[in-house]
Amino acid sequence: MEINKVYLGDCINLMSQIVDKSIDLIFSDPPFNIGLKYENYSDNRSYDDYYSWSEKWIAQTHRILKDTGSIYIAIGDEFAAEINIILKKQGFYLRNWIIWYYTFGQNQRKKFNRAHTHILYFTKNKNKFIFNDEDIRVPSARQLIYKDKRANPKGKVPDDIWEFSRVCGTFKERIGNHPCQMPEKLLDRIIRTSSNKGDLVLDPFGGTGTTAAVAKKLERNYLTMDISEMYFDVITKRLNGQLAEIKRNIKKIEQNNIKQKTIFD
Repeated sequence: MEINKVYLGDCINLMSQIVDKSIDLIFSDPPFNIGLKYENYSDNRSYDDYYSWSEKWIAQTHRILKDTGSIYIAIGDEFAAEINIILKKQGFYLRNWIIWYYTFGQNQRKKFNRAHTHILYFTKNKNKFIFNDEDIRVPSARQLIYKDKRANPKGKVPDDIWEFSRVCGTFKERIGNHPCQMPEKLLDRIIRTSSNKGDLVLDPFGGTGTTAAVAKKLERNYLTMDISEMYFDVITKRLNGQLAEIKRNIKKIEQNNIKQKTIFD
């Protein structure tokens, strides 16, 4: 497969075409199996079916990841424990169980508002992997609050709770009505941490193309894919700098869908 390209199709089939040990970093935001609406994917599989499917695509990531590579998987409460077990069974090593706190949750009526996503950070080798701590340091409390002269002037490595807002419907960064668009700042931290310029970054569930777009900005190579023709087109245009056209096209599609729903209702 050629690098710096977007592919249309099922991620398991497409990853099977990638050469062994050729990817430096994988970020994956798979469907959470909680009944969200996707264009042509059922997000309501049985427990066993979803578990088996997860085993298959994670097995492919282990095969294609370099020995020094890292994988990050964003996942919800419902299957975080299962994905953790699958990763360990495949031979990955846990580095961090990160909590992405997105500052304001989705409003609920019969349970507490959900305001977080799990991000499981694993490496293929227990001891040899890329971790660019100098590129991701943030100001520490010792610096900002206590004015402690012993504090590292470069700041500290971030904690394992990350605070980034969701990409909400009113945000300029928002592209259409995709149920789980990732914020660029979150991917910026992951890509800076676990890859170097010229490395190859893979996202097997491309969505709106955030991983590929940020990888390109940071001078990494990328591979991404999606099963949806609409979002294959979205990613392609986004990477070509055609965001305004993307938003116009998606708005038309969404308006037509609303009209059709009204007619049939």
